[in-house]
Amino acid sequence: MNLIENIREGLRSIISNRLRTILTSMIIAIGITSLVGILTAIDGLQSSVDNSFAGLGANTFDIQGPQLFRRFGGRAEKRVPPIDYHQAMTFKRRFEKGESVSVYATVTGAAQIKYASKKTNPNVQLTGVDDNFLAIKAFKLQSGRNFSPNDLTNSLNVTIIGSEIASTLFERNMNPLNKEINILGGKYKVIGVLDKKGGFSGGGEDRTVLVPLENARAMAANRTLTFDITGSVPSLSDAETAVGEARGLMRQIRRDPLGRQDSFEIRRADELAKDFEEITSYLRIGGFGIGFITLLGASIALMNIMLVSVTERTREIGIRKSLGATPKRIREQFLIEAIVICILGGLGGIVLGIGIGNVISRVVSPGDAVSFVVPWLWMGVGILVCVSVGLFSGIYPAFKASRLDPIEALRYE
Repeated sequence: MNLIENIREGLRSIISNRLRTILTSMIIAIGITSLVGILTAIDGLQSSVDNSFAGLGANTFDIQGPQLFRRFGGRAEKRVPPIDYHQAMTFKRRFEKGESVSVYATVTGAAQIKYASKKTNPNVQLTGVDDNFLAIKAFKLQSGRNFSPNDLTNSLNVTIIGSEIASTLFERNMNPLNKEINILGGKYKVIGVLDKKGGFSGGGEDRTVLVPLENARAMAANRTLTFDITGSVPSLSDAETAVGEARGLMRQIRRDPLGRQDSFEIRRADELAKDFEEITSYLRIGGFGIGFITLLGASIALMNIMLVSVTERTREIGIRKSLGATPKRIREQFLIEAIVICILGGLGGIVLGIGIGNVISRVVSPGDAVSFVVPWLWMGVGILVCVSVGLFSGIYPAFKASRLDPIEALRYE
């Protein structure tokens, strides 16, 4: 009996025991689903982050005031003051490497916006911005226009709202442009509506309202605002030089003494993406570990079923041996059966895993930036794991079957 005939015999045995094959394959499918599903979900989240940062570009950097206490030398901790309006505007005026610089400040993250009898939930982010903010932060206008120099200089009561705010306050057939909405007790005319962004932010950027920077300062009243700065350079090759110059200029503006650490933080956009990529690499290791444990349990169950199959087919093995089948051919048949069952279950698990993984990534990170992920690498790993599980689960039952004495096997009832 050659190898081809042995494969056919193994397939015939699988077909003749359909229910057992289906149940066994389902055990393997569950294990592969957990493995591929977790890894697909992680890849989907990574894709969402990559898409979110793609528009912002790697040649941008953010300058923010520190959020924590700092310790200088061996002295007691003291709070470092945030970047104020004067410092931010001085940087914008003096920074020469930048293609554009945007200064902005968040007034509140819990504003409630009203129009007529309708109002939003108190979870709207109200931000004061300049005319460079939309371009440098990769916001696109669905309709309307950006802030003009006249709006900013004269502190006009005009606003640009996010897509979620527009859909909440206005009917579908109503144009929000030139309508007056109530922002913290003041009337503001809508001059623009932002395009839906969604993505990894979970839709938070669609719940934003933008006003001119001077208006934001007036809204804050006696509260101290923290001003953030985002700079952009013409090309990626200039980014390192620009960040170095920005750090030196900001230290000069903030009057940081020599030998002390920066009283602010500078982060490039690509560094944020790299940080998340490092986090997802740890998540992948954890996901692979969880999937491996599940598959280990499935392989033990499969080995048990194959041992039962050997016991049930003892007379069949005796007949085949008496007709000239060698121990090698007997081992091949049982190994082929185990591997085929694993591959059938693996294919079903891969399909389920891809679907479940993409659903999870969309639930965790809703928005247009989340694309459907087909993890070819993990699909290949899944098939390889299936073959490995089949070999692991089938080798002992196959070895046991090949060592049966033909005379004793023929007497088995």
